[in-house]
Amino acid sequence: MSIPQSGGGPIEHRDQLAEYLASGCKPESDWRIGTEHEKFGYCKDSLKPLPYDGERSIRMVLEGLRDRYGWQPVLEGDKLIGLTLNGANVSLEPGGQLELSGAPLDSIHQTCDEVNEHLREVKSIADAVGVGFIGLGAAPVWTHDEMPLMPKGRYRLMDGYMQTVGTHGTQMMRRTCTVQVNLDFSSEADMVQKLRVSLALQSVATALFANSPFFEGKENGHKSWRSRIWRDLDPTRTGTLPFAFEDGMGFERYVDYALDVPMYFVYRDGKYINALGQSFRDFLKGQLPALPGEVPTLSDWADHLTTIFPEARLKKYLEMRGADGGQWRRLCALPAFWVGLLYDQSSLDAAWDLCKTWDAETREALRKAASIDGLQAETHGVSMLTLARDLVGIAEAGLKARARPGAGGLIPDETHFLNALKESVETGMAPADELLAHYRGDWQGDLNRIYADYSY
Repeated sequence: MSIPQSGGGPIEHRDQLAEYLASGCKPESDWRIGTEHEKFGYCKDSLKPLPYDGERSIRMVLEGLRDRYGWQPVLEGDKLIGLTLNGANVSLEPGGQLELSGAPLDSIHQTCDEVNEHLREVKSIADAVGVGFIGLGAAPVWTHDEMPLMPKGRYRLMDGYMQTVGTHGTQMMRRTCTVQVNLDFSSEADMVQKLRVSLALQSVATALFANSPFFEGKENGHKSWRSRIWRDLDPTRTGTLPFAFEDGMGFERYVDYALDVPMYFVYRDGKYINALGQSFRDFLKGQLPALPGEVPTLSDWADHLTTIFPEARLKKYLEMRGADGGQWRRLCALPAFWVGLLYDQSSLDAAWDLCKTWDAETREALRKAASIDGLQAETHGVSMLTLARDLVGIAEAGLKARARPGAGGLIPDETHFLNALKESVETGMAPADELLAHYRGDWQGDLNRIYADYSY
C-alpha cells in the first residue's frame, strides 16, 4: 500500500486529472524500472506473525534499518510506519507485511542489486533477534485473528469497508504478498498499448509466479490463492478493465473510470478523514460530505489512484500487479519478464499479436484459470504453458535488444534474470507446484516445514 502523496495545489478544472496522468510520459531514454516486493515476518520459535510492537516486532525491524543503515523515518502520529532512502521506501502492508518500493532505476542489474541489498539488511537485523521473513503469495497457516492490523489510519478505514464490498478483502489486506514492477510510457498511444498487453497477459504472470497453494494450514485448491482473493474483493476497483480495450481508450477514459471508483479517505494534517463510499466527482464540485465546501488537490487525486486495484494500474506509470510474492531469485525475474515485453517495441508488438483477438470473456477466463491451475491452465483454446513459453521467449528477445550490460560489462544483457522462468516453462512447474510436491512428499503434510525451507 502507498504512503500519502504530497505536492500539487487545488484542482481548478477537470482536465488537470488527465494532465496528471499524461505528465508521466517520458522519452525512452528516461524509462526506468521500479520493483516492489512484500514479505511476511514471523518469530522463528513460535512461527507466529510479527506484532507491530515488542522485542521481536515490525517496529524493531524498522528501527534497525533506520539506526544501522541510515534509512529516514516516516511517521504517522508517533508511530514509525515506514522509511525512505535514495528514492526507495520501506512501508507496511495492513497485516505487517514488509514492503520495499524500489527507486526508479535504469536496468534490472541495478534493481536486483537493490533488492539483494535490502534483503541482506533485513536479514542481518532479523537473524540477530530470532525473526524470519518468507516470500509467499498468501500466508500458509495463519488465521485472520492471528494477523495484527498495523497502526495506519488508512488501514483502519479499509478494514471495515472491505467486509461490506466482497468476501475476500480482509484476506487481501492481512494475508497476501506480491511482487510487482512499475514501468514508464512515452505517449498516450504507448500507454494504451502497454496497458492492454499488461491487462491481457497478467494471467501469465499469475501462472508463472503462482506461489500460494496453502491457506489456513491446508491445500486450498488453487495455485495462486492470492489471485483468487483479488477475484472477489471489490468489483468497483479490481479486474481486467474491459473498457481499456475499447475504441477511444486514453488518459481521459481512465479518469472517467477512476472517478467512478468510490473513495476511501482524504488525507489532511497527518490524519485520514473517512470518505468511504463517497464520490470524487462530488469532491471536484466542493460537495464531498467528508469535507463540505473544500475541493481536492492533486495529491488527493494521486492518493485516490492508489486505492484502485486492477490487474495493471495506471498512475504516472504502469504497475504490473498479477504476481505472487516469492523466492529471492524470482524477485528479479518479474521485472525481467515485463521489461522484456514492454520496453522493446518489437517484443511489445509480438506480445500484442498473441492476445489482441481475445475478448473480455477470454481474458477473464484466463485470469480465473491461472489462479486455479497455474501453468497447467487451459481455457478458450489457450494453453497457459504454451503461452507462457512463447512470452518468455519474446521477453528474452526484448532484453537482448535492450542490451543493458551488467557487472562492469562482463554480462552483456539482462536475459539471465529470466532463468527461473525458463526453468518453469521447460518443466511446467511454477513455485506452487514445487511446494505441493514437498507437502505431499518429504514434508509428509507438515506445513510448518515451509518456514525453514523457504525463508530468505
